[in-house]
Amino acid sequence: MVFSSFSQQLNPRKKKIRQQIENDPYYRFQSLEEIAIAAELGIKIDVTQATIDDLLRLPGISIHQARNLVELIQTGVEILSIEDMSAALNIHLSRLQPLKPILTFSYYDPESLVNPKKININTANLETLQQIPTISKELIQKIISDRQEKGNYKNLVDLQKRLQLNATIISDLMHYIIF
Repeated sequence: MVFSSFSQQLNPRKKKIRQQIENDPYYRFQSLEEIAIAAELGIKIDVTQATIDDLLRLPGISIHQARNLVELIQTGVEILSIEDMSAALNIHLSRLQPLKPILTFSYYDPESLVNPKKININTANLETLQQIPTISKELIQKIISDRQEKGNYKNLVDLQKRLQLNATIISDLMHYIIF
């Protein structure tokens, strides 16, 4: 560790990169050297909880790959290792291995109230929507009828406007639904 600190004093470029990474929580890593610096700083990305923006921080991950991985995870596919991530992204493991120092893979119980599984409101049937603890039977019927008549919901704002829902209902639903 002493040598590491000493080498940073001698290398102003590395020191500048380190400061950029420390000061910007959305910093997009450009190289494996930056991944190593991030690992030294204790930065971790939990792949199972990652957003598209989190995954785009990783060098070599495209927006298409990030979207696909997030969608897979949201549909219940478990990504519990770098090998799972490699298979899901159709990327050779050797390309992901250098990113391993900042990647974590955690298991979250789908039945947990701490981290509930989100339901796609555009594809969910009556039984699936009934799993949402804060939703009434009347609202479920409105959601399904409106969706059949006018098509999929784009986002929370679209849902709120189309069904004329108050802010409290949207605040409750947003923890349980995706689009």
